[in-house]
Amino acid sequence: MRPPISSVETAEGFIRLGSTAPACPVLISVPHAGRDYPPELLEMSRVPRARLEALEDRYADLLVDEAVAAGATAFVARRPRCWIDLNRDEREIDPTMIDPRPRAHDVILSTKVRGGLGLVPRRMAGVSEIWARRLDAEELEARILRDHRPWHAAIASTLEEARRRFGVALLIDCHSMPQLPAHGGGQPPRIVLGDRHGRTAPPFLMDRLTRIAEEHGFPCARNSPYAGGHTLDRQAHPARGIHAIQIEVDRSTYLAPDLRGPGEGLPRMRALIAEMVAAMVEELSAPLARAAE
Repeated sequence: MRPPISSVETAEGFIRLGSTAPACPVLISVPHAGRDYPPELLEMSRVPRARLEALEDRYADLLVDEAVAAGATAFVARRPRCWIDLNRDEREIDPTMIDPRPRAHDVILSTKVRGGLGLVPRRMAGVSEIWARRLDAEELEARILRDHRPWHAAIASTLEEARRRFGVALLIDCHSMPQLPAHGGGQPPRIVLGDRHGRTAPPFLMDRLTRIAEEHGFPCARNSPYAGGHTLDRQAHPARGIHAIQIEVDRSTYLAPDLRGPGEGLPRMRALIAEMVAAMVEELSAPLARAAE
C-alpha cells in the first residue's frame, strides 16, 4: 500500500506522483514497472501474460514511495515494457517487425535492437518470438505519440522547472535487475549505478550514492554491466545543470522468493532509495551544487 502523497496526476501511459511543482531538485522515473496490459497486446502475444511480465522491472515502482512521501516527484509508467520501452530511442526499431517495413535511415539498429530488446521488444529469454504478427506502422506510431513522447516531454519539462527553482536538477532513473554473478571472488553487486561513464552526472554524486549503498551492506558497482540508456542520454544536460543517474536494484532484495510479488525486504529498500534521494538533495543544495563542479 502506498503512503499518502501530495498529489497524483494521471495520463494514459503514466502516473505522476508528488507535488504539482517540484518540491526538491530530484526527480525519479520508473519506466519499466508498468502492469497495465491492453487487451490488444495480449491478443497479439504468442505467450501468456505471466511470461510477458518477465520483461518488467517487477514492482520497482514500490521502491520510490518513501522518497515521494518525503518530497520527491516521480513518474511511473503504466504501460508494460513489452508495449513500448520508454528507455529506448523511438527509432530503435527492428524493421522486420513493422508493416510496412520502415526505411533504413528511420531506424537505429543498436545492440539492444539486435538482441531483441528494442522500442517494442521482439524476443526474451526462452521465447524466440513474442508476437504472432507484425506490428502495423500506424499502431507503432500511435504508441510513440500516446506513450513515449508524452513521457519524455513531461520529464524534461519537470526537470527544467526544478532547475529554474533550485539552480540544478537531477533525474534518478530507477530499475531492477536480476541477480548478478560475483566478480573476482567478491560479492555480486546488489546495486549498480550508471552515469554513462561520467557523461551525465558529476563524480561526487556517484561517490555519495556508492557510499550509502555500501554502508547499508549492499555491494555497489558503477557502469557495469549497466551504464544507463536512452533516458540518461536524452534528459541529462550537465552544462545547463541538469544531471541524470540510473539506479539498478537487485530485485531479489525486495521481492518474495518467487520474484512475483513484494517481499520482506521491500521496506528496507524503500528506505535506502529514500536516503539516496535525500542525500542527492543535500548534495545539490550545497553552494549551487559546488558551482556545478
